[in-house]
Amino acid sequence: MPLLSVEHISFSYGREPTLRDVSLAVDPGEIVSLLGPNGSGKTTLLKIMLGLLRPRQGRVRLARADIAHIPVKQFARRIAYVPQTHRMAFAYRVLDVVMMGRLPHKPFLFKYGKQDQELALAALDKLSIAHLSQRPYTSISGGERQLTLIARALAQDAEVFVMDEPANGLDYGNQIRLLEKLNLLAQEGYTFIKTTHFPDHALWVSDRVLMLKKGRVVADENAEKVINEKNLFEIYNSHICVEALPEGGRICMPQTMRDHMAHTCRYHGPPELKCL
Repeated sequence: MPLLSVEHISFSYGREPTLRDVSLAVDPGEIVSLLGPNGSGKTTLLKIMLGLLRPRQGRVRLARADIAHIPVKQFARRIAYVPQTHRMAFAYRVLDVVMMGRLPHKPFLFKYGKQDQELALAALDKLSIAHLSQRPYTSISGGERQLTLIARALAQDAEVFVMDEPANGLDYGNQIRLLEKLNLLAQEGYTFIKTTHFPDHALWVSDRVLMLKKGRVVADENAEKVINEKNLFEIYNSHICVEALPEGGRICMPQTMRDHMAHTCRYHGPPELKCL
């Protein structure tokens, strides 16, 4: 049974539909990437999954329950949102930011206890950033902030992490480290649904990819099957090759770059890469 399912969702901000009959079923421990150009409906779909927008038709289920009928605190204990960018006006300690994830488990008037702090420290340690616990959140790097927000979601004890372009604005090293952490957490049973503008990122860590264009599903399947030249041209209107590497794995490459590689390597024979 899917952990989270989106069933025939349609939505419109005005006359022009933003999402048209979109369905998606996510199993526990999966990493699912939503891939598509700007304006394709990716972020709108995330907001509907989070209950922030009500669809014109269709519904979202968490396990078997319609999320519209799940109490807010109960919902927040199971689904966490990790935003694309996040800035705080006050210089809270990183540990305090992570402990904020305990809010869905607390009554209206409460104090954080020893257990809350232990859970927050354990979440920081799991992401290898425990050394930041006493640092002001406002003074750490973008990559460290993103990991802090994931730690907050872990402290929240959520099963599903909904992430809006988590690698956006991060340098290349932090992008790789972030993807590695997502992959490790998925192996522990956590579930991730994320939007991305990077087909390579979707290839590297995703179990499934849902491709969207103008609110319609272009493809929804295993990442290696979905991310191919035909589908990438369909959503981006650009010729992009998906190259099979000799030792396994795949990368995306603009056709012009591939042609340039073939030209510069002509004295050594053509590259042993096949455009899929």
